[in-house]
Amino acid sequence: MAEDVTENRPRRPIGPRVVLVLAFVVVVTAAAFVLTPVPGSLVVRKVFERDAREQTAKLAVDAPETDFVADLHYGEDDPDAYLDVYTPPGTTEALPTIVWTHGGAWLSGNRTNYAGYYRRLAAAGFTVVSVGYSLAPGHRYPTPVRQLVDAQRYLLEHADELHIDTERIVLAGDSAGAQLSAQIAAAITDPDYAATLGVDPAFTRENVRGVVLNCGIYDVSAIGGSGGLTGWGVEQAMWAYTGAREFATSDAAGQMSVLNSVTENFPATYISGGNADPLTATQSERLAQRLTGLGVQVDALFYPDDHTPELAHEYQFDLSTPDARAALERTIDFVRKVTT
Repeated sequence: MAEDVTENRPRRPIGPRVVLVLAFVVVVTAAAFVLTPVPGSLVVRKVFERDAREQTAKLAVDAPETDFVADLHYGEDDPDAYLDVYTPPGTTEALPTIVWTHGGAWLSGNRTNYAGYYRRLAAAGFTVVSVGYSLAPGHRYPTPVRQLVDAQRYLLEHADELHIDTERIVLAGDSAGAQLSAQIAAAITDPDYAATLGVDPAFTRENVRGVVLNCGIYDVSAIGGSGGLTGWGVEQAMWAYTGAREFATSDAAGQMSVLNSVTENFPATYISGGNADPLTATQSERLAQRLTGLGVQVDALFYPDDHTPELAHEYQFDLSTPDARAALERTIDFVRKVTT
């Protein structure tokens, strides 16, 4: 039998040229993360997309059947401007309408995420519109704001065929989508703020009866500095979306921070966040307090710090928990109340 000499064969040393190539790759990679938000934001996107896929699959289980119209193109020559519409089976009349803007840190997410949640809302007697928009880092602020205004025009123009009651609309969103929905609501109810954004909303105060805000961001200056992977992810997302590495002091951040822009004319608001979500105390609770102080009707759903189980960011989509199921029912009750 021939002797196996593989283990006895001396290993060839790594040559200086290979070392230089490896060092160059390391330096270039590190520089990419330092000089541009693109690589970091794509890492964050992967994490968010994974979580969204898992939660969307769970929500599909036992979701009620609804009528469904997909891939409606609301923006001419805009490849990202599509929306989907859910209605109760056999709908023939105009219904109170929830216009939902998805989350995903402004750089991930899709209008098809959490479809089972939209089906549950539609089965409660509403038309539900899920709006897609452009994502960072390929597109920066204020692109989504302008797209949402385009979506408003489309919905008003096609209200009859889509079973939309144009006098009973509720804006809704989760996480980044809650920020966008709050920003749009502020623009609708304050012409000066709309002018600052450079938009002319198609919806008016007469169209919009309320706002549903889950786990959102309403003061950008208060979301930095948390450290760790979460803090790094926030920094990458905001850098990618605003285009400013020092995002907290950017013009974009100032406009996005609706905590400083809401008025007494802001629509009635349902607002919630989990007790284990770091955004709840710094964002949702503060906005609830601000709106209440202005005399706005607020239905706030928060939890004590020692509440169990701990409710993380986007807790409302995990319908395996009684708290998420209760939040869904409370959302439905709120929409019914403000649209009656």
